[in-house]
Amino acid sequence: MQRKSLGLVALIVVPGTLIGLVFSILLLLAPAKPAAADCGPTASVVINGDTKVDGYSQEQLKNAAVILGAGKALDLSLRGQMISVMVSLGESGLRVLDYGDGPGPDSRGLFQQRDNGAWGSYADRMDPTISATSFIKALQKVEGWELLEPTLAGNKVQRNADPYHYEKYWPGAVKLVQALSDGEYSLEGNDCAIPGKAGAGDDYPWKDSPTWMQVGAGAAAASPLGMFYRECVDFALWRVNQQMGSTGEPFKFLNGNFRPDGQGLGSALTWKSGWDAKGWPTGSVPRVGAVVWYAPGAGGADPTYGHVAVVKEVKDDGTYVEEGYNGNPPPDDHNYYTRTVSNEIPSAFLYLPTQEEKK
Repeated sequence: MQRKSLGLVALIVVPGTLIGLVFSILLLLAPAKPAAADCGPTASVVINGDTKVDGYSQEQLKNAAVILGAGKALDLSLRGQMISVMVSLGESGLRVLDYGDGPGPDSRGLFQQRDNGAWGSYADRMDPTISATSFIKALQKVEGWELLEPTLAGNKVQRNADPYHYEKYWPGAVKLVQALSDGEYSLEGNDCAIPGKAGAGDDYPWKDSPTWMQVGAGAAAASPLGMFYRECVDFALWRVNQQMGSTGEPFKFLNGNFRPDGQGLGSALTWKSGWDAKGWPTGSVPRVGAVVWYAPGAGGADPTYGHVAVVKEVKDDGTYVEEGYNGNPPPDDHNYYTRTVSNEIPSAFLYLPTQEEKK
């Protein structure tokens, strides 16, 4: 990894206890070339008259098989095939409908495509293969669609008023694709982003590395992400990379290349402005995998530099569980911690581009 220059910026402390200043390193790093997402092989359809899936009719199974076949013809990944089936489930229940609804009275077919010229003729929209092909081609034109949550990827094409409309149909789509295809597949363990599912406790890869307090504020204490080892910012940036499908060097998101304006992501103090500069969404509702941002003084954070952590679990009682580093009093300040926090305490939640705040 090439390091063009090295600079130091004072960073934060810990919520609840003022421990003193620690440091974050600003390394202007050569941007890493993003690795292509591996979202599973294209599934081949295996279906006959004896194929049965609990809860689904033969009509629905045949239409799902048509969608899978259209995806295979266009070399669509397994994840893309699942998204396509999910959207059809959410739009028509995997049925070729010859009617629309209130918002779209001219919608027709498996994907409820409108009569606006974008989806072909009436006959095209009522043809399962042609309508599925049209949807898949539109999906493939969405930049970064394989890194989006399935419901958000589908909504980029369908433009439903509720971007999370399709979320409840995802388990059914996975079930159908696995039942109708030539093998059992899992989206876990590959480089396709799975927001909110990355991480299992303290899986930070540099947990045994020396801190800047042990070896000095220099290159020996700098992680491959361009932050100091075992600081809150390094752990949070590791989680961002992990959820975006980048789990090994060269990492996709670094301190020195995160912001498009050439500035370093820097200390916790500047993470909110870094998110804004990158155009990534922020909000006030916790979502698993989102970065928790504490402005200076919020929730007991350092009055000058603030703090960042990551949402590990969202509860039904108005609280969430956060995880991070540098959140305990000494001598455990540079180790992993979790704690339960009220939703109102943080200053903001910084979402990945794969996430949006549910309104």
